Amino acid sequence: MPEITMPRLSDTMEDGVVSAWLKKVGEKIVRGEIVAEIETDKALMELEAYDDGVLERIIAEAGTRVPIGEPIAIVGDGSGAAAAASTSTPPAASSTGPGSAGNAPLGDPGGAHTSAPESAGSARLEDPVAERTHAIESTGGESGARQKSSPLARKIARELGVDLAAVTGTGPGGRVTKLDVESAHAATKLTAAAAPAAVVPQTAPPASGSYEEIPLSTIQRVSAGRLTESKQQAPHIYLTSAIDVTDLFEFRGQVNATLGESGAGKVSLNDLLVKGVAVALRANPTVNVSFAGDKLLRHNGIHLGIAVATPAGLLVPVIKDADRKSVSAIAAEIRDKAERARDRKLRADEMSGGTFTISNLGMFGIEHFTAVINPPEAAILAVGAAIDEVRLRDGQVVNRKILRLTMSADHRAIDGAVAAQFLAQVKDLLEHPLRIVT
Repeated sequence: MPEITMPRLSDTMEDGVVSAWLKKVGEKIVRGEIVAEIETDKALMELEAYDDGVLERIIAEAGTRVPIGEPIAIVGDGSGAAAAASTSTPPAASSTGPGSAGNAPLGDPGGAHTSAPESAGSARLEDPVAERTHAIESTGGESGARQKSSPLARKIARELGVDLAAVTGTGPGGRVTKLDVESAHAATKLTAAAAPAAVVPQTAPPASGSYEEIPLSTIQRVSAGRLTESKQQAPHIYLTSAIDVTDLFEFRGQVNATLGESGAGKVSLNDLLVKGVAVALRANPTVNVSFAGDKLLRHNGIHLGIAVATPAGLLVPVIKDADRKSVSAIAAEIRDKAERARDRKLRADEMSGGTFTISNLGMFGIEHFTAVINPPEAAILAVGAAIDEVRLRDGQVVNRKILRLTMSADHRAIDGAVAAQFLAQVKDLLEHPLRIVT
């Protein structure tokens, strides 16, 4: 019988959560019909049926986190639906719900898991980069006991010297996953490191009932892993520049007045800043890079990620070719993608391919902050609030609006002087706003 498996949507995705089943066991499925919703590391996606049939068995109930390639349901001709419905206890699925101890943070942008073979699954996610893989049961471990494990888990176990027979599987049917192997390896290292050390008093846990456990969403788990990886691997340098945006405010008013006459939507200060950064990146391509081991990747396209806070966590929609778009077009695209990001309706391809990220907390009154680089990018720009400050100009004390930008750069890819030159270019553009659009 064909299996519906958890697809892989991106290099950073290693598992997904079955958010909801839209079909029940025993119901007919028509090709092209949406059967379930899957929460990935980027968005909430719809799972679409490939073939006609009957949903005979749900392996992963709603709320279950399932590794890539593992089966989540069975589709057949209906002959097995009655037997599945009569079973009082559902088949074992991943016991690791969002945020449980069995799940390690994700942080594998290299996509090592792409070696899993493609399956003949009967459903797909409505996304252009969706792929289907499946796990294979095998005999593993030195003890010779039969142990279910994915091909990637066996490969990682061999590389790390982990005995699969000693690993507790958290996948469907007790299958050992890559995360299980890595967790077991990490636990062994911690135990070995702690053995010769003196016993350190541990902080007493909170009294029972004095706290509430809040499971992490998939986005939060992935963000935690990627940002931790970024801080551990990328040596961050930080540069801050104070920019006089008084004229930029006046310019925005003129632009909005013109757009208002034509019935077009207004632009914000952030939209002008995004355009200014895109223009500066085009003039200074040495910042539009990624570090890749023994080489740098200099990107031809200027694709700006815009950090958006959502109830499920931080998402980063990408404005492709921002340097080639008008300010009004950038404003409309940011509004549209930010709204759909909060509603979890963005496609995965709309949040991938970024070459530089902008994070703006000015609307919250934050004057200055530093941001963590979003790998595999080499830089991120933190934008604070524009505040009134007294300045001396031509011997006169004047009131000006000052905005502070702080650039975090991967020192392996961007030298301090290069970053400083880039910030100077952004400052010059924002302080002379006509240069942004000419």
